[in-house]
Amino acid sequence: MTESRRALADHLKRGGLIAYATESCYGLGCDPRNRIAVLRLLRLKQRPQSKGLILIAGRYAQLAPYLQALAPDEQALLKSDGAQAITYLMPARNRCPRWLRGAYTTLAVRISAHPQAVALCNALNMALVSTSANFSGGKAARTYAQCKKLFGDQVWVLPGKAGKRKRPSTIRAWTDGRIVRE
Repeated sequence: MTESRRALADHLKRGGLIAYATESCYGLGCDPRNRIAVLRLLRLKQRPQSKGLILIAGRYAQLAPYLQALAPDEQALLKSDGAQAITYLMPARNRCPRWLRGAYTTLAVRISAHPQAVALCNALNMALVSTSANFSGGKAARTYAQCKKLFGDQVWVLPGKAGKRKRPSTIRAWTDGRIVRE
């Protein structure tokens, strides 16, 4: 791991927040295992914990600790649909923290196809919280400069370029395919 990756990993371990490019906008994230970081992120966004959060990953193994086990063909579907920016509400493990899933027994997850987001998750070898870089109800930041203006020094903004998608990911229920957000 390079020195900058080590510094980023240390920042996340200490409960730091980051902003990074995703498929349609910058995402606001943190280490999903760090309750204090997640609660800081929710306060910053002015988002209620009960709504739950999305986790993104570069590969299934990074999501596996949070989800009920998937067969190899289900893992492949999760990956291929992630390439289309589909987020799934999946059955969470009993030990999946409430601070991630909110008031639900499911957890929203996506294997990202955005090259920078994938590289970030893979370099850190973990899933990341991924919510739009904005204040609840506001327009999501699409650039580094917009993130810096919104969050200042409260968030480590990573250089990057958001993908070309105009809308956030589609959210579907894993069990029946029902679309929750188009």
